[in-house]
Amino acid sequence: QVQLVESGGGLVQAGGSLRLSCVASGRTFTKDDMGWFRQAPGKEREFVAAINRRDGSTYYTDSVKGRFTISGDNAKGAVYLQMNSLKPEDTAVYYCAYQAGGGYCSGIGCYVAMASYDYWGQGTLVTVSS
Repeated sequence: QVQLVESGGGLVQAGGSLRLSCVASGRTFTKDDMGWFRQAPGKEREFVAAINRRDGSTYYTDSVKGRFTISGDNAKGAVYLQMNSLKPEDTAVYYCAYQAGGGYCSGIGCYVAMASYDYWGQGTLVTVSS
């Protein structure tokens, strides 16, 4: 079992920044990949970003490219999402996701799929006011 604890959400004005953190504990391995998804009110959960923890490759959905940065600290079992130039449409609950199995994804087509992840955090709310 893997437990994920997210933090860093909150209320911010449009154009502002937030940094989300997610710490994994339990049966974790540094070769397992991690990612972030979000779910806005009335919408389905969607992929935001992912990181290949073996080689540091990162993947983003088009709407956040150039504004969000995902990074990781393997020693701490942590992944971060730095969110800059926030927009009201970024308002959502953000979920950390953990992919057990030794990092089998090789491209974004795998990372964007919710089914590729085995464990999820409880979510942290990000609200961007206009």
